[in-house]
Amino acid sequence: MCGIFAYLNYQVPRTRKEIFETLVKGLQRLEYRGYDSAGIAVDGPNKSSSDIYSNSICLIKKMGKVKALDEELYKKDSLDLDEELYTHFGIAHTRWATHGEPSAVNSHPHRSDKENEFVVIHNGIITNYKELKAYLITKGYEFESETDTEVIPKLIKYVYDNRENDNITFSKLVERVIKQLEGAFALVFKSRHFHGEAVATRRGSPLLIGVRSEQELPTEHIPVQYNCGHTHDKVHDKYTRSNSINSVGEGNAVEYYFASDASAIIEHTNKVLYMEDDDIAVVRGGKLSIHRMNRQAGEDPVRAIQTLQMELQQIMKGNFKAFMQKEIFEQPESVVNTMRGRICFDTNTVMLGGLKDHLKEVKRCRRLILIGCGTSFHAAVATRQILEELTELPVMVELASDFLDRNTPVYRDDVCFFISQSGETADTLMALRYCRDRGALTVGITNTVGSSICRETDCGVHINAGPEIGVASTKAYTSQFVALIMFSLMMSEDRLSLQKRRLEIIEGLRVLPEQIKKVLSLDEKIKDIANELYQQRSLLVMGRGFNYATCLEGALKIKEITYMHSEGILAGELKHGPLALVDKDMPVIMIIMKDACHVKCQNALQQITARSGRPIILCCQDDQDVAKNAYQAIELPHTVDCLQGILSVIPLQLLSFHLAVLRGYDVDCPRNLAKSVTVE
Repeated sequence: MCGIFAYLNYQVPRTRKEIFETLVKGLQRLEYRGYDSAGIAVDGPNKSSSDIYSNSICLIKKMGKVKALDEELYKKDSLDLDEELYTHFGIAHTRWATHGEPSAVNSHPHRSDKENEFVVIHNGIITNYKELKAYLITKGYEFESETDTEVIPKLIKYVYDNRENDNITFSKLVERVIKQLEGAFALVFKSRHFHGEAVATRRGSPLLIGVRSEQELPTEHIPVQYNCGHTHDKVHDKYTRSNSINSVGEGNAVEYYFASDASAIIEHTNKVLYMEDDDIAVVRGGKLSIHRMNRQAGEDPVRAIQTLQMELQQIMKGNFKAFMQKEIFEQPESVVNTMRGRICFDTNTVMLGGLKDHLKEVKRCRRLILIGCGTSFHAAVATRQILEELTELPVMVELASDFLDRNTPVYRDDVCFFISQSGETADTLMALRYCRDRGALTVGITNTVGSSICRETDCGVHINAGPEIGVASTKAYTSQFVALIMFSLMMSEDRLSLQKRRLEIIEGLRVLPEQIKKVLSLDEKIKDIANELYQQRSLLVMGRGFNYATCLEGALKIKEITYMHSEGILAGELKHGPLALVDKDMPVIMIIMKDACHVKCQNALQQITARSGRPIILCCQDDQDVAKNAYQAIELPHTVDCLQGILSVIPLQLLSFHLAVLRGYDVDCPRNLAKSVTVE
């Protein structure tokens, strides 16, 4: 996920070097979010000392880490680092590539033209950028990057060039621009035509503003100004009338900080304002105001400045103890991001844009081969059954290391999927080259744009889960799962006999985020179970059918961060050996869902209880027959069978987290393991 940071000093003298240091420090506070390039926009030297609107804007962008950008800043001989700027607005950004590979030209800030009249930084995705770009090209605007973001500064330049008069405000230009944008965004604008002014807006992507002043702020509430004309709302009228005396800033010395995360602001000030969707925040003449186009029923006509009570480290993780825990709780949003722009629930259609040009070739193939390591391998196991059902093709699932050891036959009419969160997994990358050399079509399923697997595959799907900090993968697993489900739905769209099944799955995906939230609400119950288990030395996880992969993944999570021995067991194999381990002291987790394997799993449950086992059972909420035989029952929402594994893995992720905390281990950095496995 990209990071936004901007800094405006009004009547607070700062040297250009101090401004650089503030912007760089802000970006460094956002480094944990993951990124591949960074950039800054600041005022350059005046072209004319008599005209403040002649300020040039200097862009410095660099691929790689913020440190590389910091070094680049001091190479600009044209910038006087010791020059004192009494009023200045600088913007900065860390980019995590989604459209276009990591590069300086694709990094932010993006500009309107070679004169840098307007520049913008952006978090999110503009879903209608292709249409906007095509229109702007017809109007003579030239594009230099591959990004969706570049349409925004070009569009505001178009609106400015076609303005009805010279009195148009910066905020009005931005308002007209965001009316044309579809998708999710947080935006901060800077312009040489509006020196010392800042405009920021958001829709579906977080953005907050920090305020710092040596004098006490005249108000803790900022009235919202509406463009809808006359209003009879008494509350609104009261705040509008008092606006002239209640503005933050009031022409006094003040500093403003704009950021996508409070972690970049907290060291400067604890006074922050959280923007809401479609708010337009404007700083002009040192005064902060909030604008909206229309008043919605029940909407609060003021924005309150809040006082943060948290320390910096807490802010970065929110209210969570570890990044892994934070990422588990981000899954309602991460699965939505995976589906966004790909599934249309109104028309029941699915289109993965990265595969669109190769779809005919994929449909002509004779076999699908899914290749991955660890959690990515489990995502392949989890979706194999539905892929076989909806594509009606043979599907092989392979561990990359074993695949290479066997010199597996691969043919030109095979389609090979390479699944990797980082896109750099060494074994998976070598398997990719092996398959590519044999003429197979190669498809990447990754969470990192510009990674080696992204570059070397013929086509692919970016899962859009957002960066994972914790070594033990959680949200990337469920997003990989959803991405492969979407592929199977896309492949079966023209098969009449499968339409009922497809619609059932699409409806399941539509309600999936809300069901994940319900599962996450069981956290306290799972923590109580962990309190009973954390001193054990071993743990068995059993299931079959669609939930076998959940057993493997749950056991892996427990191994990774708790250092307990844990084993995922196919319940159908119980009597062929693992049953010998079962007694009253062996913790057993069983996954028994209402699907085709329900009766078979109940048989395995009887074998466990007959040997004094005390099973902890993950079951459906309305399955009392199973729940009454459990030592502990974790009751989950019921969904379509092929999606149940997404809901059933989350309690195991939470259990592994709580076990690790109780055992006193570092959840995010387990011993001996790395986030990206780049060696064989």
